[in-house]
Amino acid sequence: MRQLVMIFFLFSRAIISVAQEKAHENLEEQIENAATGEDTETEDDFYLQQLEYYSKHPINVNAVEAGELQELKMLSDLQIQNFILYRNLFGPFINLYELQAIPAWDIRTIKKILPFVHIADSKNLIRSFQERLSGGDQSLMLRFSTVLQKSKGFFRNDSSSNFYMGSRSRILIRYKYNYKNLLQYGLSGDKDAGEQFFKGSQKQGFDFYSFHFFARRLGVVKSLAIGDFTVNFGQGLIHWQSLALKKNAGITSVKRQSEALRPYNSSGEYHSLRGAAITLAKRKWETTLFVSIRKLSGTIKTDSFQNEQLYVSSLLSSGYHRTQTESEVRNNLQSIVMGVNLKYHASRWNTGFSMVQYSFSKPFRRSEKPYDLFSIEGKRWNNFSFDYSYTFRNIHTYGEFAADRNFNTAILQGMIASIDRSVDIAVVFRKIGRAYQSLYGNAFTENGLPTNETGLYTGISIRPANTWKIDAYSDLFKFPWLKFRSDAPGYGSDYLMQITLTPNKQVEMYMRYKGESKQSNSGVDLYTSQVLSVPRRNLRYQVSYKLNRQVVIRNRVEALWYGNEPDKNENGYTAFIDVGYKSNSKPVSGNIRFQYFETDGYNSRLYAYENDVLYSYSIPAVFDKGFRWYINIKTDVSKWMWPRNKAVKLDGWMKYAATRYFELDKIGTQLDEIQGKLRSEFKLQLLFSR
Repeated sequence: MRQLVMIFFLFSRAIISVAQEKAHENLEEQIENAATGEDTETEDDFYLQQLEYYSKHPINVNAVEAGELQELKMLSDLQIQNFILYRNLFGPFINLYELQAIPAWDIRTIKKILPFVHIADSKNLIRSFQERLSGGDQSLMLRFSTVLQKSKGFFRNDSSSNFYMGSRSRILIRYKYNYKNLLQYGLSGDKDAGEQFFKGSQKQGFDFYSFHFFARRLGVVKSLAIGDFTVNFGQGLIHWQSLALKKNAGITSVKRQSEALRPYNSSGEYHSLRGAAITLAKRKWETTLFVSIRKLSGTIKTDSFQNEQLYVSSLLSSGYHRTQTESEVRNNLQSIVMGVNLKYHASRWNTGFSMVQYSFSKPFRRSEKPYDLFSIEGKRWNNFSFDYSYTFRNIHTYGEFAADRNFNTAILQGMIASIDRSVDIAVVFRKIGRAYQSLYGNAFTENGLPTNETGLYTGISIRPANTWKIDAYSDLFKFPWLKFRSDAPGYGSDYLMQITLTPNKQVEMYMRYKGESKQSNSGVDLYTSQVLSVPRRNLRYQVSYKLNRQVVIRNRVEALWYGNEPDKNENGYTAFIDVGYKSNSKPVSGNIRFQYFETDGYNSRLYAYENDVLYSYSIPAVFDKGFRWYINIKTDVSKWMWPRNKAVKLDGWMKYAATRYFELDKIGTQLDEIQGKLRSEFKLQLLFSR
């Protein structure tokens, strides 16, 4: 720990402190939390696409609907409801300064959304529709990435069929047309590293193709989706496919917020539907209908005791088809998903009923493991729910009651309240039966899927002055039945306190302590293991400083303590410094990072959100001992190559990232194993737009 103290001291002296307000200040933290809990990175970049679009085409506050404000993920439903009520009462906004008069809206919130809103007169819908097919933005994105070191899977062995059949490159191509979010359509193709391209099992080129057509505000047709789309109902107890963020310092983001239908053009192959959907709206009523027919990949087994009957033991969500085994199970299961949602909207409350039905070409069968006792079985599954929300003055309550095919139930109730202009609180209670199951559920829970959980979350945000902010939450939960790696019912807790200081426009810093404890098997090699509580505690200090209009510096120091058994405890810490640069005279910007890390093992791994090429996430886990660094550069290529041609714009991004370990002689496991101490990655992206 002595090295940690020295790094903390040197970095703090060298930088004094951080940065300007960021419009998506909670996004990095939430993506980090998701990666930490699930050990995966999301491929859903719809939110990043929306932010980029709104930065170029700000929302007209005099015409915006509640659903569009929800897409910003910067406002709570309480703030959105108060916005709509204020506009209905006083009429169109004349100046953005009026936002300060809306109840529950504070200066920090207003600063976050200002880059994405403006004031204008509402356009006639028919006139706007005439412009939809010709007045929109078009873009074509090409992305190439590769790990420069050759992993074990790319060395072919004639004695084994277990190797990657394709090249090391990953390729993504995406065309998109968008007219003010009223009309969108596009096509994308994605090839993962190791997958074949225009040969072998991929003679059609890309491993995954996606097409979407999405229109809004066509008279009584509120939304129309053809091709690939996502569906989001209620609070995620039965069906939620878009990006859903969980616990973080922004306590008012605990509620799921989204329109029922959204277009889908990300590279992930699992969390979307393919077919047609429509939302009809008339006065206070709204109805959504959808049907999807698509193929999934699953693990198919044969029951030798029942006439060699085939059954599904699990669904594969990675989207990888690199080896012969992975290619053989590609699209081997057909799914038909249908659903309906009926909503009623009033000025201060709304309510809805949802139902989803799933049908598969082969039946599901649970395993014989005790924790899998209540998993889905059969060719069909159903979920239905009732949800509501109600706003009274500065209190917003909401909830969802759900049941599955076997009438196992789940309940989620929440409240967000602004008890003072400087104090917000949030409470979420959930009670989800041990046997309750949903295929595409994604609620505000500790578990990845809403099942087998009872919990109570409470959070508070205090702003004692314009320069100070204190956020804290506590989440207590228990699991009535067994879980994977937990051979007994268990319980746990999660809590956080963060203090943020923004003394001026140039500096922002925060200190955070986060602790969590969950029960898991002790690791003793017995038929059933002893279940023990395993604590994990983090202490983080981050500071950003805007040196001038061109340079921003950011520094983070973080320490972690894992476990409570003397012979199995692990500690770790990391420190990094970021430097961001944007030229005032040249079309060039970029950032670099240099990071040191030292941990006792994989359990004490640490995550840090990285700047990446546009629309891409990067949250690598660092563990053991070593350094990590990257450089990320963006330039407006068109200003260098054809400065007078303003019809077509070409932006380019390049990122090089590398991790060097001090003591490891091999990196990764199985086919991803790399011999040596260095792993590096290169990304190149081009974006044509007009």
